[in-house]
Amino acid sequence: MSFPDFSATDAQVQWQRFCDLLWFHDELGMWLDISRMHVNASHLDELRPKFEKAFSAMKALEEGSIANLDEQRQVGHYWLRTPQLAPDKNVQSDISQEVDAIERFGQDVLNGTIKTPTGECFTDVLWIGIGGSGLGPLLMIRALQKQGKGLPFHFFDNVDPDGMSKVLGNLGEALRTTLVVTVSKSGGTPEPHLGMEQARHRLEATGGQWAAQSVAVTMRNSRLDKKAKAEGWLQSFDLPDWVGGRTSITGAVGLLPGALMGCEIREFLAGASQMDQATRAADIRINPAALMAASWYVAGDGKGRRDMVVLPYRDRLEVFSRYLQQLVMESIGKKLDREGNVVHQGLAVYGNKGSTDQHAYVQQLRDGIDNFFVTFIEVLEDADDIPPIDGEHPGDFLDGFLQGTRSALTEGGRQSMSMSLRQFDSRRLGAIVALFERAVGLYGELVDINAYHQPGVEAGKKAAAVILKTQERVEAVLADGITRSIAEVQGQIGDGSDEAIFWILRHLVNNNRGYTAEGSWKEPTSLRFSKG
Repeated sequence: MSFPDFSATDAQVQWQRFCDLLWFHDELGMWLDISRMHVNASHLDELRPKFEKAFSAMKALEEGSIANLDEQRQVGHYWLRTPQLAPDKNVQSDISQEVDAIERFGQDVLNGTIKTPTGECFTDVLWIGIGGSGLGPLLMIRALQKQGKGLPFHFFDNVDPDGMSKVLGNLGEALRTTLVVTVSKSGGTPEPHLGMEQARHRLEATGGQWAAQSVAVTMRNSRLDKKAKAEGWLQSFDLPDWVGGRTSITGAVGLLPGALMGCEIREFLAGASQMDQATRAADIRINPAALMAASWYVAGDGKGRRDMVVLPYRDRLEVFSRYLQQLVMESIGKKLDREGNVVHQGLAVYGNKGSTDQHAYVQQLRDGIDNFFVTFIEVLEDADDIPPIDGEHPGDFLDGFLQGTRSALTEGGRQSMSMSLRQFDSRRLGAIVALFERAVGLYGELVDINAYHQPGVEAGKKAAAVILKTQERVEAVLADGITRSIAEVQGQIGDGSDEAIFWILRHLVNNNRGYTAEGSWKEPTSLRFSKG
């Protein structure tokens, strides 16, 4: 195995390297070029033993091994697009039946077979979900929804009261004809629960009927599933225990929004399945996910020392970098390796879209600190309703900007890889999602971390719960109307730091909840708080 090194300056030698390292899939119409990354033949030879283990681990994952040891769970997102891979025939049947049910439900809503309680057609969707349960649907909508097709989507993907107010205000009276989808795997996650209760309160105040307008996406027999069934909600779709939020887009989390906007969800699944097949190859040179993972590994010295900047040159993929932030950073960002050693692994992701960002941070990418590599994404086929004017094709300029930026980075010794698609549609979106999913899995094996658990996320949730419990105690202490300092409040509750109590009281005072503060905000120790 040999190909020219990245450092070669001769144009013909660079061309040979490009040809040697170019991966292409004819049916998908997709190219991956890693020739401008620093990976060379010796790197691939050195990584071969690691990849042999990684390929075996991915095979075991697909066959149903326990991958999330913290929760003793299988990781089966690959089964969602190829049900026959699932080791249990009942699971295979459940997956197929769920896709049928989602497709049928979407068609029935869009053609008016399923209506609101007043006999009107649904006009909007309010989607309530956090993390992957919000980012996956948002990517589907932004990337695939066509003008005038399907239902308009609105999102509660945070517990920001201002954001909720804006969404509910924009919907207004249309809440009476809005389908509300709440996504919560366990049914107990605070963010979707809070969003659901706010939506319910406003919908019923507007004259809507909650149960007849609500859909749950959750684990079977979860708290939310039981609530939906007890109240007679319109529908409940399964979010299996073996699907993590960041890899749930090829399940109901991504398929339901796809069905409600009228896109071809089976094409989306087919694209993911095709890429899964391509990324099972045991030869690094013909496996695009392995080439990608190897490039990440070499670029960051196996320590994540370079960030990944994602620059898709299409507006439809504007949120793709946000989607990848969770997929990559939640999977790879780990303190411990599998042996329990402190390694602090990670791969930071940021980006937006080209050519917008040529006027934003490309200046630093070209001339500033060399702590990154770029992933360019381009689509060759242009919209046919945008004609050339005075001989100028906008798509030609977009391509020119991409190639110009890529060349400028190479001249500065900066690394990049490029993904090119003949066309962009639901099948191709499924393919690129699956490509990054597999690359993440392989990279996790190369650096010997578990890509399928998230102890840091759980730690944040637990810490938030402690703060909320402290707030309950603070409010209970001040309920008697007596004025107290922070230290006095802390002394009475016997829990929580002075700083945390200051944060809690500052928020309460500034929200018309009946709390007042005396003293100087510049000198927190001088402050005294009371209620009433």
